[in-house]
Amino acid sequence: MITSPAFSGKRYAVLGLARSGRAAVEALLASGAEVLAWDNREEARQAFAGRVELADPVKTDLTGFAGVVVSPGVPLNTHPIKPHAYSFGVPVIGDIELFAKARADLPPHKVVGITGTNGKSTTTALVHHILKTAGVPTTMGGNIGLPILEQEPLPEGGVYVLELSSYQIDLTYSLDCDVAVLLNITPDHLDRYDGDFEKYAAAKARLFEMQSPGSKALLYDDPRDASDVILWMMDDFEDGEWPILADVIGMVRISLDGLTLASSLRGPHNHANASAAFYTGTYLGISEPQMEAALRTYPGLPHRMERVAEISGVAYINDSKGTNTAASAPALAAFDNVHWIVGGLAKEQGLGECEAQLGHVKAAYTIGAAGEDFARLLENRVSIKRSITLEQAVFDASNAAERGDTILLSPACASFDQYRDFEARGDHFRSLVEALA
Repeated sequence: MITSPAFSGKRYAVLGLARSGRAAVEALLASGAEVLAWDNREEARQAFAGRVELADPVKTDLTGFAGVVVSPGVPLNTHPIKPHAYSFGVPVIGDIELFAKARADLPPHKVVGITGTNGKSTTTALVHHILKTAGVPTTMGGNIGLPILEQEPLPEGGVYVLELSSYQIDLTYSLDCDVAVLLNITPDHLDRYDGDFEKYAAAKARLFEMQSPGSKALLYDDPRDASDVILWMMDDFEDGEWPILADVIGMVRISLDGLTLASSLRGPHNHANASAAFYTGTYLGISEPQMEAALRTYPGLPHRMERVAEISGVAYINDSKGTNTAASAPALAAFDNVHWIVGGLAKEQGLGECEAQLGHVKAAYTIGAAGEDFARLLENRVSIKRSITLEQAVFDASNAAERGDTILLSPACASFDQYRDFEARGDHFRSLVEALA
């Protein structure tokens, strides 16, 4: 567990007791802080009965509190906690900000922060894999894996690799990343930003605003370029300035041509992710032979272009993490003769970036709340089957697919109409495919 004497003797409120909230409470208590905690779920509160004060911070006098630690799932644009805390002069922060404040008491280390609408989980895991392969002490956290505060501190020379969502960046004010990476930015989660794409983009840009001079900031010039990706290296820039407009002090053109990539890195989007990881590794002092070895052996992430099985010459790919059209389009581009399982709870109207990839689609099987909308959009363009459920879609696609085809679950939608989360949806797909074998 990561603790800090900086928290000792101070009072904190924690709102939301899911994974990151629980870890924040434990780290604060272990650091000698006094904690008030709350979650709307009684079972979550009872886990801390007798150890913290259980009260809703929205209904609490917060005079003298050092901060309110809020779960990234709390919508700051509509929830009353932010104006309430600010009325007492108390900052609203997240677990990543606690980590940032604890860094001074950790052994000397570096931090890599990776954000973007799509690809950040793969890139985070790949940077972590490169470092592990090279023998560098490393761990990953943030929006992936275990909460960062729950993990043991790294020894001297370690590298913390953090996947950071815009929600987490919104709650962070002092995370000075040695390397900050912005992979891409497309409309997503706009309900949290009052429908304003510029607000969403500005949230991502704040990762760079927190950096010190001399740190490295990497941004894609064109993440769709399959053969040659340009990353821009920025100097620091004025507050509020969108970083793409900043003065460029260096440019590195990276080509992975000639390097052997793991099958889990198939597709132009993963070429972009691998390029970002490659240059990040270069900055951290990893040699090219070490990185090449890591790129060959990277196992990939569950639910992201995950090859589940090949049955009778038909490949079954689990891309349940494709929760918007910008995320699903690269998966479609990576295969030919695709039987596309699409639908769920739509985040946007239309086919978005998937429109340009319909030439790869042999047939579509629509499911979930948005299934009928997708069926209408795709009718007369590809063969359509209104399967409604994932179970029926797998059955329909497996009956129609021929040797050399690919059955791809990449729904371009959130899962919450039929599943707890995209992991549960992907796990169900995997179990349905395994039952076919």
